Amino acid sequence: MSPAHLSSQTRQAVAQRARGLCEYCQSPEAYCPDSFTVDHVVPRQQGGTDDLENLAWACFGCNGRKHTKTEGVDPQTQQRVTLFNPRQQQWSEHFTWCEDLQTVIGKTSYGRVTVAALSLNRLSVVNLRRVLMRVGEHPAQVIE
Repeated sequence: MSPAHLSSQTRQAVAQRARGLCEYCQSPEAYCPDSFTVDHVVPRQQGGTDDLENLAWACFGCNGRKHTKTEGVDPQTQQRVTLFNPRQQQWSEHFTWCEDLQTVIGKTSYGRVTVAALSLNRLSVVNLRRVLMRVGEHPAQVIE
């Protein structure tokens, strides 16, 4: 079953659980020009299921960059590690905001790999964070 064939109830449950935020870059769906999608944390091509425990709410930019990736090379240690898993890990344990709150910093190998692989600090997202900061809408409170 492809993401397009997930029931509307499943999509709604995933979005509500994430409070409308991308579970990777923390962008709010309400302000993103592209629609959000349901991401299979473990891709179906690698045995992932359509169970809620394997689904994450993701902006198009993060989901498109993640695609079927499940791991990458930590730029600091050069070790191969898995990407951040929003169903099994807490965002605040693996990421933090830089001092100006515009870029995400990976605190752990999982965080660093995910920042790099999904380009969590791509220009469009950083610009969105700047604008949202000016109107008091960033950073959103991360759900753990």
